[in-house]
Amino acid sequence: MTREDMTSEGAALTPREVFARLSAGISAGRWDELAALYAEDAVVVQPFALPPAPPRVDGRAELDRHFRATARGPLELRARDVVVHETADPEVIVAEFDYDGRVATTGRTFRVANIQVLRVRDGLIVETRDYHDHPAFARALAGSGASGRGAGETGDTGGGG
Repeated sequence: MTREDMTSEGAALTPREVFARLSAGISAGRWDELAALYAEDAVVVQPFALPPAPPRVDGRAELDRHFRATARGPLELRARDVVVHETADPEVIVAEFDYDGRVATTGRTFRVANIQVLRVRDGLIVETRDYHDHPAFARALAGSGASGRGAGETGDTGGGG
């Protein structure tokens, strides 16, 4: 993804557009492209993270490592039932959605609820708070041979998300 991809018709992408790109990238398994959606000094906080998922990820470089590690995991995620709420702050949106997931190594399928609060400035994510159901990811991964790495770590974190 290039900086030109971060604009729509010459203007910076809106928070809704950035979230749509993040969600589409995760759903398509394009983990190596996701860090480009974040500012250099972006902060991702995952209050419900379970080890080994970090409760906080700082900076685009660390997010890139985080996403690439997630890509090596067995999870396949598809966002569905997405509802985006605008807020009084034009930089901030709240996205509610589910992931339909599949553990590639076992074939196990699952659904996980998520909420992400994103702050987008100049077409880049500067901050997110990702409320993924990490225990549900852990249950889905149980017995898969995965250590939990990749369990909803989208900046998700969705992520996010």
